[in-house]
Amino acid sequence: MLEITFLGTGSGIPSRRRNHPAISLRYEDESFLWDCGEGTQRQLTLAKINFMHIKRIFITHWHADHWAGLIGLLQTMNLEKKKDPLYIYAPEAERFVSDIMDLGYWGPRFQIIPVNVPFEGDEETVVYKTKEFAIKSIPVNHTVPAVAYCFKERDVMNVDIKKAGKHGLRQGPLIGKLKKRGSIEFKGKKIRLEDVGFVKKGIKVVYSGDTRKCNTLLKISKDADLLIHDATFAEEFKNRMHTGAKDAAKIAKEAKVKKLVLTHLSRRYQDPKPLREEARKVFKNTVLAEDFMKMELKRQ
Repeated sequence: MLEITFLGTGSGIPSRRRNHPAISLRYEDESFLWDCGEGTQRQLTLAKINFMHIKRIFITHWHADHWAGLIGLLQTMNLEKKKDPLYIYAPEAERFVSDIMDLGYWGPRFQIIPVNVPFEGDEETVVYKTKEFAIKSIPVNHTVPAVAYCFKERDVMNVDIKKAGKHGLRQGPLIGKLKKRGSIEFKGKKIRLEDVGFVKKGIKVVYSGDTRKCNTLLKISKDADLLIHDATFAEEFKNRMHTGAKDAAKIAKEAKVKKLVLTHLSRRYQDPKPLREEARKVFKNTVLAEDFMKMELKRQ
């Protein structure tokens, strides 16, 4: 199961209701962040999420509202005697993490490892991978080098017991061996998993960061269970490299995602409901993110 907590859902300048952008994701024993705006460590504490368990932080781009929380979080981790390495993924990560480490008279007791993420072109890149899931990135269209991120759980092959029954198989140890090995010998016949199985799709979640509507985001969002999208304004402004709520909905519709969450909301909208309604004209299954909103996604 993937647990998502929206720690900050505002943009530019924080408000009493919305902190700067940050999203916590927890999957089994993995805990990581997408962006880390100012005040993220306090938001983590209020959300009762142990920031000492965070192993990886993925920054979409180096505008301060998306990364300034790193300064305090790293120093608090140090004060709390963190020992495990912390990986920070971002466009030009080595350059900017080095600059952060030069701020003030302090030195971390733990290893901080920057990982550069490609920010040019239109290809998806796997930036982190385990046996169970992968985190991918793709360049997007903003005023500075920027990327979107995608969490993709591994697809699995399950056995259709009715199909297996036609080969004489029943639920039990042999089915387990078939799933593990991919094929078994049974009554003188070779039975392959693909002959009696079906694919069970893994969870897919995409986070846009800041971007205008672009083909790369459409590409990485295809068939996602959840798209978390920048919706700074009700409509897209030509001189501002952000997506309007309606264009975010167009991406969701074209990509055939299941659900759209609008985030990075401007403080100009004291009541952000018009953004949701504007998006719902195009894509009905749209919700507005709120600070501390939680979502749980399971493989269907």
